[in-house]
Amino acid sequence: MISTSAKTKYNKVSLTYCADGQSTLIIRIPLLLFIAAILTLLVAELLSWLAVPMLPSTISQLGLVILLASFSVFIGAGLIALVKIIVRALADYFSSAQRVHRRFLFVQARQEQIKRLYYFRTVQLKYFNALKRTRLLKANNRKHIHSLSNAIHQQLLTIKTDIPAETLKQLQQQNARCRRQQNIEALLVLQKNINSLSNKQ
Repeated sequence: MISTSAKTKYNKVSLTYCADGQSTLIIRIPLLLFIAAILTLLVAELLSWLAVPMLPSTISQLGLVILLASFSVFIGAGLIALVKIIVRALADYFSSAQRVHRRFLFVQARQEQIKRLYYFRTVQLKYFNALKRTRLLKANNRKHIHSLSNAIHQQLLTIKTDIPAETLKQLQQQNARCRRQQNIEALLVLQKNINSLSNKQ
């Protein structure tokens, strides 16, 4: 037994063959009419040259009518072929296979859009998390620097009677400058130097 797909394929081939046959026939008819018109006009010219009365004008008119008919058939066949192409294109566009294909392309494009959106949102979240972490670190560093500077200030007040006033003033200025610059490394070095001065005392 012949399968359904084989029957469908056979039907498509048959329809294509019939359409090609019809197109060839549509082209042949105006071509034959055109050749007949040319031959008729040549016969009219020959009869006119032979000086046959009445016939040349009648045959010339017949030739012109046939020529006009050939052009009319050709134009009509072209319009019919154009309409068939448009109808076939519309039928193919609205066919179930094309609808499924367009649906598949839509779903595929939607999936790609979701993937891109997920990627950009992930990048955005990473950026904002990193920004938040940086702000928290800066806030923590400021708090730590403030506490360390206060501790250095208290330490300087403790040893101010044991060191020269000029040295105390320089250390206080250095503490204030490091706090303004948010330079925790310099504050740690300053604290270490103050501890050394306290130990010497």
